[in-house]
Amino acid sequence: QVHLVESGGGWAQPGGSLTLSCVASGFNFSRYSMNWFRQATGKEREFVASIASSEYTFGNNTRYGDSVKGRFTITRDNAKNTVFLQMNCLKHEDTAKYYCNRNVFWGQGTQVTVSS
Repeated sequence: QVHLVESGGGWAQPGGSLTLSCVASGFNFSRYSMNWFRQATGKEREFVASIASSEYTFGNNTRYGDSVKGRFTITRDNAKNTVFLQMNCLKHEDTAKYYCNRNVFWGQGTQVTVSS
């Protein structure tokens, strides 16, 4: 059974940083691409970042939504079945619930609030 558990959310000031983690279980983690999405109150769920499986060897293995390019970094640690989202230069508009995703499977989300 696939489980995705996010952590690391919280409060940050504009310009600050947070790192989210998603621990996966129930499948061969290294073989799957992993994604982060977010959903702000009253808005649709938005793609944030993805990282390809470890089997992907054709150039850049990460993608980002336009609103986070240059500020967020997605990485993975296959030994720990974990995908990370390093968020720098946070803005008020980054306030949302952040979800880890693999195909049709979603975690419960972790709230990020950016305010002064």
